[in-house]
Amino acid sequence: MESKVEKKTRKLPAKYASKVMPLLLSIFMTCIVSLVSTLLAVGFTTELLGLWPQAWLMSWLVAFPTLLMVLPVVQRLTRFIVEPH
Repeated sequence: MESKVEKKTRKLPAKYASKVMPLLLSIFMTCIVSLVSTLLAVGFTTELLGLWPQAWLMSWLVAFPTLLMVLPVVQRLTRFIVEPH
């Protein structure tokens, strides 16, 4: 019988979670919002494929640093509104 060898996935240390979470959130959010915005502006045309990546990049360049700045404020507001465990 062959033994299964588990592949160990390399992960970033936990200290990077406070940067990785806003990075991923900003990528997904700006991707969706810029697609909807560009779609509403130009419609479902071949132009969309050329304009959307530019719209996404510009929105992400604003969103990521903004998230890094406002996240501590949002966390404090959340703790003020929501009861602790």
